[in-house]
Amino acid sequence: MGLQLAIVVGVLLALVLFVFLVVVTYNNVVALQRRCQRAWANIDVALKQRWDQLPNLVSAVRGVMAFEEQVLEEVTQARAAYQPDASIHEQAVVSEQTTTAVRSLFATVENYPEIKSHENVMALQDEIERLETVIARRRELFNNQVYQYNVAISTIPGAILRPLFGWREVDMFSADDEEKQRPAAEIYATDT
Repeated sequence: MGLQLAIVVGVLLALVLFVFLVVVTYNNVVALQRRCQRAWANIDVALKQRWDQLPNLVSAVRGVMAFEEQVLEEVTQARAAYQPDASIHEQAVVSEQTTTAVRSLFATVENYPEIKSHENVMALQDEIERLETVIARRRELFNNQVYQYNVAISTIPGAILRPLFGWREVDMFSADDEEKQRPAAEIYATDT
């Protein structure tokens, strides 16, 4: 009788330990999923803010830079490509294209003192530069959360529970190899 009781108690303890492990792992993975969603929402907010500010910057410099229409067109096209409901990868590509276009615009603005002298242009440029920094930091935070989530569902016990709960890896916010290349910036000389 004592041996049977010990076996029953052992089985019950093992079962309780297993259920505890499943609950703790499940709660951890769900918390990581929510962190990924929150981090993505924070990126989306910054992308939307940049999307809202770009037309103001383009309008502010358009009159002074009529002959640099190509640079303004690139920024406008990059802005138009933004779709908040696109996949993370697609948004990463569009974000990198927008950042490249904005940097090209900033490089062009630096060559024209008459543009730099307009306070509204400089204020808008400062705001967009601030947003670019915010986006970069939020991408890093998002990727960190995604990494933690992906590790949690790829290691034991998460890997064992993964099929049971349908957990799938999340893509990190990254650009294609083409977007990782340093863009060529053409500097236009002014006639004096």
